[in-house]
Amino acid sequence: MSNILAIVGRPNVGKSTFFNRLTETRQAIVEETSGVTRDRHYGKADWNGVEFSVIDTGGYVVNSDDVFEEEIRKQVQLAIDEADAIVFMVDVKAGLMGMDEDVANVLRKTKKDIFLVANKVDNPDRINEAGEFYELGLGNVFSISSINGSGTGDLLDEIVKVFDVKKIDELPDVPKFAIIGRPNVGKSSLVNAFLGDERNIVTPVAGTTRDSVYTRYNSFGFDFLLVDTAGLRKKGKVHENIEFYSVMRSIRAIENSDICFLMVDAKEGFEAQDLNIFRLVERNRKGVVIVVNKWDLIEKASNTHLEFENKIREKIAPFSDVSVVFTSIPKKQRIYKALEIGAEVYKNRSNRISTSKLNELLLPIIEKKPPPSVKGKYIKIKYITQLKTAFPAFVFFCNFPQYVKDPYKRFVENQLRKHFEFTGAPVQIYFRKK
Repeated sequence: MSNILAIVGRPNVGKSTFFNRLTETRQAIVEETSGVTRDRHYGKADWNGVEFSVIDTGGYVVNSDDVFEEEIRKQVQLAIDEADAIVFMVDVKAGLMGMDEDVANVLRKTKKDIFLVANKVDNPDRINEAGEFYELGLGNVFSISSINGSGTGDLLDEIVKVFDVKKIDELPDVPKFAIIGRPNVGKSSLVNAFLGDERNIVTPVAGTTRDSVYTRYNSFGFDFLLVDTAGLRKKGKVHENIEFYSVMRSIRAIENSDICFLMVDAKEGFEAQDLNIFRLVERNRKGVVIVVNKWDLIEKASNTHLEFENKIREKIAPFSDVSVVFTSIPKKQRIYKALEIGAEVYKNRSNRISTSKLNELLLPIIEKKPPPSVKGKYIKIKYITQLKTAFPAFVFFCNFPQYVKDPYKRFVENQLRKHFEFTGAPVQIYFRKK
């Protein structure tokens, strides 16, 4: 269950450099993931085996003078509401500034763990200069240099201690479904449609993280946990930056689920932000069902839904093996169909293929169409096996894994999807040396 670390502070203190160091320097175990508004502001990091998500709030600030400071204040408040720990970054070179004090005033009111980090401490003299930040009254000051990495190890040691504190409760072994999407696409209405008339068959379940709420739904042959999403929790009392807020909420909901129902507004179509949320699901290797809501408000010709579906598939390619279901919540059209598909995707995501079956079926196909040779090197795939992961992942052992390019990986993935049932589940392909 992933923790969220938010990096806050005024502009130009080095938040993004620190973010890049956390999410990129340990490539073997880190995957860069796009945020829901702009790339590179949500990423995965790992320190000493503790994996966590990192959010660089700086990327979401609207850069115009009149709203600038107010915008930063909102970001900080949102980070407090949603993150598990907060890095408050200041700049030693610039010294203590008024806006730093503004941020500190907001942070002092929270019970969340705050790490005050003085950045740009590139030489020993600056360690003494970092002392002035004790005035902020936020405890210990960590001196680091985001550029060269000095001091970041000690800081991360302290941060992951906080994450380790989280107690994991035993959750029932049933699918965890999250309903996600942009604001105002009908997430709350869908939750209420599932739960509204069935209050007697719904029970709240303790969450596995401090902030997550799970609701057990057991009726009409369905049994699942609905993960903390719109309508299940009170929002923080904050005038929100909608985009940033939906990023934070989406991340939390996606990470704590098995299957995500990505809701799209039929009137607005599948927009860039929908695609980014979809990529977030894909990168986190969760199952997905696309739910096109408000379908009753669309004027239809005979092929309208097919055209709509094809447009979505073009946008989400190459991972287009995904079910799309068209709903109208007030009319309760196809909302239970969406649940049925979700249950199928859950099954597909945990689909295990025996090694003998994989090799028997795929090796002849690969022999007929091997990877293209590179620099006169012929790639020979000898053996395939599925990894014991929570999502479908396969290793192809071969002599020159470094020469296998993405188009061939997609070809192999398409063959897997053609012969085995993985609709709605992201598939990970690795090539390794035998």
